[in-house]
Amino acid sequence: MLLTIEIAQEDNGRHLAEVIELPGVLAYGQSREEAVARVEALALRVLADRVEHGEPLPGAAQLFAVAA
Repeated sequence: MLLTIEIAQEDNGRHLAEVIELPGVLAYGQSREEAVARVEALALRVLADRVEHGEPLPGAAQLFAVAA
């Protein structure tokens, strides 16, 4: 699974990062790096929540292999 992060800088100087494959997963930062770090952390929390609730993940079959 590869998640795409798009970044935009607002007029006030803040950076907004968004994970395209996960609607609603976006975060602000004072720098580009801060925005990316925050949105990556949020995306991981959203994915973990989906796993806990039995929801499908995009490309999840490539993440885990259950040993016999």
